[in-house]
Amino acid sequence: MAKEAAKVMRGEPKLTERPGGMRATDGAHRSTVTLTDNSSGRSYEFPLQQATVGPPVFDIRKLYNETGMFTFDPAFMSTASCESKITYIDGEEGILLYRGYPIEDLAERSSFLEVAYLLLHGELPSKAEFTDFNTKITRHTMIHEQLTQLFRGFRRDAHPMAVLVGVVGAMSAFYPGESAGAAHASARLSNIHRLIAKIPTIAAMAFKYSVGQPFMYPRNDLSFAGNFLHMVFAVPAEEYKVNPVLERALDDIFILHADHEQNASTSTVRLAGSSGANPFACIAAGIACLWGPAHGGANEAVLNMLEEIGNKKRIPEFIARAKDKDDPFRLMGFGHRVYKNFDPRAQVLRKRAHEVLDELGMRGEPLLELAQELERIALEDEYFVERKLYPNVDFYSGIILRAMGFPSSMFTALFAVARSVGWCAQWAEMIADPLQKIGRPRQLYTGSAKRPYVPITARED
Repeated sequence: MAKEAAKVMRGEPKLTERPGGMRATDGAHRSTVTLTDNSSGRSYEFPLQQATVGPPVFDIRKLYNETGMFTFDPAFMSTASCESKITYIDGEEGILLYRGYPIEDLAERSSFLEVAYLLLHGELPSKAEFTDFNTKITRHTMIHEQLTQLFRGFRRDAHPMAVLVGVVGAMSAFYPGESAGAAHASARLSNIHRLIAKIPTIAAMAFKYSVGQPFMYPRNDLSFAGNFLHMVFAVPAEEYKVNPVLERALDDIFILHADHEQNASTSTVRLAGSSGANPFACIAAGIACLWGPAHGGANEAVLNMLEEIGNKKRIPEFIARAKDKDDPFRLMGFGHRVYKNFDPRAQVLRKRAHEVLDELGMRGEPLLELAQELERIALEDEYFVERKLYPNVDFYSGIILRAMGFPSSMFTALFAVARSVGWCAQWAEMIADPLQKIGRPRQLYTGSAKRPYVPITARED
């Protein structure tokens, strides 16, 4: 209430919910926003675009033409770069919706491939539609045998994300005839199926290559998550049985990471795709962006932080450092840039983390004990609770993946396996938008003004 009152005091439109969308009201309905230039006294009207849920946006596409000015919004913190029907986030309330469905419901009752269909097509599939989609993905999991030769060009200690960027980008050379953004919708969908199906195979091969083990080819009789576990952990000399508890936890990790609105990597995919670039190249660009420790690498950073702390006796020292504003140390895996409340994905994975630790009998493993003690402190310490610095999805996914046996270098690669679905859905939505133009952010130039060139012989030393 206080926040809404503050908006009214600032003269901002009050947001009220209505069937089919939101409207801006300030005593009366308004469909435009007035911008006044105080230096000249001129006023300009801009349309107010309504959202289904969430705040409306000022449509400033004609801002430069009408005013001769740009907006300045570093990191696009207050700018909607596109219109989308795929994912909605309310960070204040801790809400994440895929096509309108709460993430908690999907993680509890659905499967990753069903969620993939939902993100791509906008609706949950019928039984027949799901069977057809599952078959198409399953039969695309093999990769061209020549692609396997690319792995030999990487060092054995190459990061799996470096391998993913290279091999996924190289797929554009294997499907060049159907790759252009202007291709027929059916051709685009075929490439989406290829990407969703083959990226897990490539990620698993990247792991196998790093440890010197033979590649394990995909199996059509296993689930999406079960097949990935088999490709990563099975060896030819032994029979590998997929643990259903681990399979369920991994499937949930994939669901929870499938899409997350216009984050850095998704925006990268859209920006690359706006030029009409090959879709495999666009996804490779998204993988490269995801690799950053501030984005997809956060769960890997959690494990690195736990190893730095070392044991539970040192926790108070690092907690004190985290509270010291002059200390650069940060507790990785706590709080979230978008969620100002509990990360809804973390609530799901917290349950799965405890199930996995119990299933594997790993409650006493030192690093995981350390993680659980940090979790306890974050949920009880007044400093963290007041600031809502709760454990986020990266914290719990790191614990789960570590317990399963994945090295921390593979964490971001698993993130890419899941997010490939969201990237493909966002790319397809962008390509189908008739108003889409090539992305071209503007800038606030603060360099030198025009100046004359001075020959090197005339310049002072």
